[in-house]
Amino acid sequence: MAVAAVCSFVLLGGCASYPSAGSQGELKTSSDQTENQKLARIRLRLAVGYYEQHQLEIALDEVKKALQADPDSADAHSMRGLIYMDMGENRLAEESFQQALKLMPNNPDFNNNYGWFLCQTGRERQSIDYFEAVLKNRAYQSPAKALNNAGVCSLKLKNMAAAEQYLSRAFQLDPANSVTNTNLAKIYYERRDYERARFYINRVLKSEIMTPEVLWLAIRTAHKQGDGLTETSLATQLRRRHPNSREYATYQRGAFDE
Repeated sequence: MAVAAVCSFVLLGGCASYPSAGSQGELKTSSDQTENQKLARIRLRLAVGYYEQHQLEIALDEVKKALQADPDSADAHSMRGLIYMDMGENRLAEESFQQALKLMPNNPDFNNNYGWFLCQTGRERQSIDYFEAVLKNRAYQSPAKALNNAGVCSLKLKNMAAAEQYLSRAFQLDPANSVTNTNLAKIYYERRDYERARFYINRVLKSEIMTPEVLWLAIRTAHKQGDGLTETSLATQLRRRHPNSREYATYQRGAFDE
């Protein structure tokens, strides 16, 4: 099955992959599938739909039914891993991701998902190996996804040089990605390259993503550049949209370097 991206538009967001209704690899027809496999695909599509709506318990129930019909569905195991990860059931998530990789060890989406899971559970250094394995697969059609994830995990490791390299490559492939732009802005802000930080954070603002993290980074960048007019305008947005946020409280204290 083809995959779609799940991206978190936060300062340190990333992308996982889950099955969608398309096909991957050799084109399959109904005659290539057993009745149980057909049933599993139907249940898996339902699981994806519920997962997209963040109805995790229903999605989990559907993916369990998919696995009852076809225990060797690698897509279903990976999907179950994503659901368990979102539910905070890390042990069960890991078992599911590993089972998917056992069935299809070279699948780039499964490697990407497991790498992102490792990054989210304190194993950032290990996660980079999985993203690199994905990037070596020339048939992979979504390298920006793995590059972005590798950049995010490099940031968590405080490896700013590696993060910049990964994210810059991701930007070249997908310049509209708000996660990539936000993290590049963060890198250049911390490097005190405020002009470049402003370039990237403005791209995020133009895409109408106004999270507290994005607005606060934009405010601090404008402040460092002495652009009081822009700073005030952005602060008004932050107060109007997120009056109870930690970022707005920090702005009210004037703690720009906190």
